[in-house]
Amino acid sequence: MTASIIIVTNPFEPIASRSVHAIGAGLTVGALLLDCGIAEESWAAGPEIRIGTDMVSADIYALRVIGDSDIVTVIRWPMGGGGGGGGGKNPLRTVLTIAVLVASIYLGPMAAVAMGYTATGTAAAMATAAIAMVGSVLVNTVVPAPKPSIPSMSWGGSGAIPAASPTYSLQAQGNQARLGQPIPVIYGRHLIYPDLACEPYQDYVNGEQFLYQLHVIGQGEYEIGQIRIEDTPISSFEEVQTEIVPPGGEVTLFDPDVITAAEVAGQELIAPNLVATGDDGFVGPFTANPVDTAVGALGIDVVMPRGLYYANDGGSLDTRTVRWWVDARPIDENGDPLADWSVLGNESRAAATNSAIRLSFRYTVSPGRYEVRLKRLDNKDTAERAGHEIRWAALRATLVGQPDFGAVTLLAVKMRATDNLTQRSSRMINVIATRKLPVWSSAGGWSTPQPTRSIAWAFADACKAQYGGKLADARIDLKALLVLDAIWSARGDTFDAVFDTSMTVWEALTRIARCGRAVPIQQGGIVRIIRDQPQTIPVAMFGPRNIVKGSFKIKYVMPGEDTADAVTVEYFSSRTWKPDETTAKLPDSQGDNPAKVNLFGCTAKDHAQREGLYIAANNRYRRRLVTFRTELEGMIPTYGDLVAVTHDMPRWGQGGEVIGHRGDVLALSEPLEWAEGGNHYIALRCRDGGLAGPFRVEAVSDDPFKVRVLDPLTVTPYVGGSEERTYFSFGPGQAWAQAARVLGIRPRGEQVEISAVAEDSRVHVN
Repeated sequence: MTASIIIVTNPFEPIASRSVHAIGAGLTVGALLLDCGIAEESWAAGPEIRIGTDMVSADIYALRVIGDSDIVTVIRWPMGGGGGGGGGKNPLRTVLTIAVLVASIYLGPMAAVAMGYTATGTAAAMATAAIAMVGSVLVNTVVPAPKPSIPSMSWGGSGAIPAASPTYSLQAQGNQARLGQPIPVIYGRHLIYPDLACEPYQDYVNGEQFLYQLHVIGQGEYEIGQIRIEDTPISSFEEVQTEIVPPGGEVTLFDPDVITAAEVAGQELIAPNLVATGDDGFVGPFTANPVDTAVGALGIDVVMPRGLYYANDGGSLDTRTVRWWVDARPIDENGDPLADWSVLGNESRAAATNSAIRLSFRYTVSPGRYEVRLKRLDNKDTAERAGHEIRWAALRATLVGQPDFGAVTLLAVKMRATDNLTQRSSRMINVIATRKLPVWSSAGGWSTPQPTRSIAWAFADACKAQYGGKLADARIDLKALLVLDAIWSARGDTFDAVFDTSMTVWEALTRIARCGRAVPIQQGGIVRIIRDQPQTIPVAMFGPRNIVKGSFKIKYVMPGEDTADAVTVEYFSSRTWKPDETTAKLPDSQGDNPAKVNLFGCTAKDHAQREGLYIAANNRYRRRLVTFRTELEGMIPTYGDLVAVTHDMPRWGQGGEVIGHRGDVLALSEPLEWAEGGNHYIALRCRDGGLAGPFRVEAVSDDPFKVRVLDPLTVTPYVGGSEERTYFSFGPGQAWAQAARVLGIRPRGEQVEISAVAEDSRVHVN
């Protein structure tokens, strides 16, 4: 027969100083203390002894026998600090309250009883509380702090190299063909380096080179504010022409779907007088277009790199002429010919110049797949004084019809090669565009698309669009979006962002909502958005009568050395169109240990400052996490709702049932404890689970079970026996209950588990 004894020599370090010993049953408490080296003279002012939940007084230490399976707790209080053990005020004892609370995680109810509470009430519940010593940078509750963007995988495949965003990665900025990557979706007003919609090509007109580029600005319609080459407005370049093509429109500035054969790269056409024996003199053939495509026109570029001339003895230049054939024939998907060669062109050029000559020719053909070859017809003047060389510079194929780019906005750019443009600058075209979206109203429904930077309608578009959630209006909480849109507009909160990497729809919705201090949730098949904003009226009340016994837990998230005291918000500035940051701190914070967060979609410093202050306040003031179970009334609140919680464990008001009602006097099931001075209030739970009150009350003579309601009652308490009586919550001032924000609602069989965070009005600093 044995008993267990737990000895904690340092309550501030309950793990390091704890030891558990087995002792023989039948030993007295006095004998135990003597074995522990505690002399009998110090028993009166010595340790507190608990067996189970009962305190053993010092005068019976020598008589009290420790029974089988008893748990003995020995607590030695530190002395000193103004009075020692002689009844004086001991500040260490106050500090020790926290230490024993930590120890209660390991010691159970006995250590909690040592704090002076009754074992059947607060102390027993206190043993289930936990203080978490967390060294996290930020504590996130109702609206989690934003996370850095995660780049998509190229080609959309698992295990591929992440593809950098051409908008938010400075190294990747520029016009490029991002094969396999999503077509960008822009919300609000933003700068974008548009992707190439098809392969750029070039040709020559009157000896001048032109470059043709077709860009995809993004899905949907846009209002174009400015087109630039790097940081310079495109209007500064006279040699550049542009055309904005709305969804469903056609490109008229040039042929948009042209393929340039990579095999043709400046091959020289060999003259008959230089052709090797047995050679037919043709260059090629080269395939003009790939399988499963049909061309309606073929383009040929030829170049005389030295010009055409002969330098005569008089110092002037004589004319030289060059002639060539262009042949083509149709081929099938395997490259086998479908017909004989036909001559597309019998061309010639005569000139007396030592400057390079560049020519482009276009030939219309019947739709199909072709291969092309060229042959020089005249002899070459090989004299050192002559320039008589011709090279095949390019082969282009113009596909039949215009491609279907889908519901996107295009930018067509035609550039003439001059000293004002470089090869690099031709790929640095960017656009500042504002997205056009339909706007919903309860009276008129959806409007025609209009320029907007609204968070609400970006969220709705991401839910509805084909590139988004593809949801019907009935599955989106449009009325809530309309209300929130008015709030965000008044605050100046906008969402300006470019989605140019692949991600889930829910991640996109989360990013959009986060810019408005909100989170998306799905409830009953409907996508809703919940904003963290001040709430004054709880939607439900929970107390000892409807909280399952033993299920109430509190987790205190204590700050540590690594806890942030400020927040540095990274955002994409609309002033510079480059990443920027601003640090927000509460007035009494040093700001020495800021945490960094990335606020995707924020482009204004004041917006970033507001959200930084909110995150910092949330990190400081929302550190009491509550979990409890209730019955099906736990389904009344939803995520982010304000509820009133009453419980005697953390001293959050007093609760019970109304058992009698006569006039303005209520009879209660529990005796009330009144604080000195100040007003006291009582709140009542309505039959639908909502909250009535709080109402100002006063005591009724010396009866602790009764109160007189001083304010007009807006609900009639039910005191019968056929259903649940009306619950009450009571306390002084604002302490009649603790307001909490719901973080989670989880069914647990026939019960519902609610997790919440204790609310603090200081979180809503702006």
